[in-house]
Amino acid sequence: MKSKILNTVAFIVSKPEDGVTLQVFLANKLSLSKRAAKQLLDDKSVWVNRRCIWMAHHIMRKGDTVEVPALHTAKKQESIRLKVLSDSDNYFIIDKPSGIVVIGKNSVESKLQEQFDNPDLRVVHRLDKDTTGCLLCAKSVSAFEAAISVFKTRRVIKIYQAIVYGKFERNTSMLNQELDGARAVSQVRRMACSKDASFLKVRIETGRTHQIRRHLAAVRHPVLGDMQYGVKFARDPRLVTVARPMLHSTEIELVDPLDSTHTLKAHSPLPADFRRCLKLFNMGR
Repeated sequence: MKSKILNTVAFIVSKPEDGVTLQVFLANKLSLSKRAAKQLLDDKSVWVNRRCIWMAHHIMRKGDTVEVPALHTAKKQESIRLKVLSDSDNYFIIDKPSGIVVIGKNSVESKLQEQFDNPDLRVVHRLDKDTTGCLLCAKSVSAFEAAISVFKTRRVIKIYQAIVYGKFERNTSMLNQELDGARAVSQVRRMACSKDASFLKVRIETGRTHQIRRHLAAVRHPVLGDMQYGVKFARDPRLVTVARPMLHSTEIELVDPLDSTHTLKAHSPLPADFRRCLKLFNMGR
């Protein structure tokens, strides 16, 4: 049966299915290999009775409701063509989609090398697999090394937008909790809020691993859809429909590392699933 909740597919465990593992249940229902079903669980994209479950050997019981965001049942990345937001002699900025890692096999970097027939192309910085938006790329090894040096000086403007759980009370806030023993600073501005969620703009002064997600979770406003640092039990049925962390890299700006007279900058519009989430939590425009 299809769920009445937006953008999910839901299944009810039948009597013959009582006692099977969640991995086997998913493989059967979604016509997936066991490996693909395990990947869904590893992505923390599966909810059983509105609780996020990622254990492959979780035992199903008759009457259990299993929900999977439709994004994860149908999304294909193999033929994706990455959009360029800004281009210059030595660099360009792309609009990264969700569901794809930045480096490694089948990554943004490997797809760009193929797309532009340039094996020297390098991605300069990192975004999480499911984070969308502005990503700086270098067209050569020398351009890459020059950009890395600039990023180490923190003379880069990086602005994100996020949808978080709960009402963020303050219009502006400075989050400066250390992460992994190092200084970490995130400037937060509230753009909109409803009773259950808030729309934030975040400028990061440092670039620690998962900095925004960890900082917001620490003040009890985790990013919606973040199964690692966020809400593990969905009392609100709308949470089940959020298929990924609602975090978007909306702006990046820096002086061109190889030409100080030129500025590299780009703006990425909010993706469709982000706009749907805003509307779902009564903050849509």
